[in-house]
Amino acid sequence: MTNVIVAGAAGRMGCRLVALIKDATILTLAGAIEGKGHGALGADAGETAGCGRAGVPITDDLAALLVRGEVVVDFSSPEATLNHLRVAAQHRRAMVIGTTGFSSAQLEEVKSLVSQVPCVMSPNMSVGVNLIYKVISEMAKILGDEYDIEVIEAHHRLKKDAPSGTALKIAEVLAEAVNRDLDQVGVYARKGLIGERGKGEIGIQTIRAGDIVGDHTILFGGIGERIEVTHRASSRDTFAGGALRAARWVVQQPPGLYDMMDVLGLK
Repeated sequence: MTNVIVAGAAGRMGCRLVALIKDATILTLAGAIEGKGHGALGADAGETAGCGRAGVPITDDLAALLVRGEVVVDFSSPEATLNHLRVAAQHRRAMVIGTTGFSSAQLEEVKSLVSQVPCVMSPNMSVGVNLIYKVISEMAKILGDEYDIEVIEAHHRLKKDAPSGTALKIAEVLAEAVNRDLDQVGVYARKGLIGERGKGEIGIQTIRAGDIVGDHTILFGGIGERIEVTHRASSRDTFAGGALRAARWVVQQPPGLYDMMDVLGLK
């Protein structure tokens, strides 16, 4: 049995995590966290998630919960997640981080803190997406420079960061596969008289609309043909389920930074 604390417990992902843990036989909801002043503080986590009473109140004191919690699963904001990781590191507790939108400085602090605790950090916890990372890397190597590469992502209107963390990870995987520097070849918007497409460009395009859970398409465009690989998420449960799989795995690992490909044995 793995004792899990959910950070961002009143959010869209947090609610699904609480619901799945409540129904699981090998997981226990050891705590639920929200930020100071949040309207859900004091409410039952299960009732907030719409899955019935869980007997776990939402609190803002992570340190107090870490006495009984083994791992924190966090889909909140970069600032909140980093603060939670600092507390988890002090108490030597594992973390699973699905938060995206970190700055370079914040990522450097994450890398420093995980020298003390095991942490799985991934922009997408879906099994399917992580399999795609492996597949498109091989495709890019085989197709080579004669095929243009574009990444198109779509998410709901409330998503705050763009491009998505998953789209950026996809672009990084592709750039590495074809020996390019994404900082040099990434193109994130096109407008006006831009001229011909530059050889070696990797385009990353963003759509925000309605309640789209998450769509990602990788397009390899050659002369006379194009190949498209698409992943469409129809429910947040695919991400929540992957995160909980990571939670069960990471508590058995030594300190360090891992991702879902480690969890799934795809490396």
